[in-house]
Amino acid sequence: MKISIKGIKGKDFVVDEKDSLAMKLSMLFEGHCTIGVQEALKKYGYTEQRYYQLLAKYLQDGAQGLIDKKTGSDKQPVRTNDVLNQIIRLRFLDPFSSAGAIAQKLNQMGSKVSKRSVERTITDYGLQKKNACPDPPKKEKQKHNFIIYVGNN
Repeated sequence: MKISIKGIKGKDFVVDEKDSLAMKLSMLFEGHCTIGVQEALKKYGYTEQRYYQLLAKYLQDGAQGLIDKKTGSDKQPVRTNDVLNQIIRLRFLDPFSSAGAIAQKLNQMGSKVSKRSVERTITDYGLQKKNACPDPPKKEKQKHNFIIYVGNN
């Protein structure tokens, strides 16, 4: 869908809703210069709080401040493909080793991995211990038939 801004001499300026930077700038221009804040909020679907956040960013950094930032952490992930492969390999080599033991082995090998990361990987790949030594079949209780003698000795 497109949003149009009324121009002079019947010429409208059209803004594509998929262009978030253009949408934010248009809302700020219209809210500040033409139709007012409340009408701009209704037209563009933003809250008043968000409008003033965007206005503050614009006044501080210009249009660059309105560009959507990449979401997520800036840190490099701990569980890289190599680390995942090592966790899986160590789990298959010793299925009875705990997540703490695997994490300790990986730390000794030079990969800084927490016990929680190992647990998460084991869960994600379905490598939990599933009764590796099943219980032996239970023996049925033997019924004892007792004969009771009643009589003279």
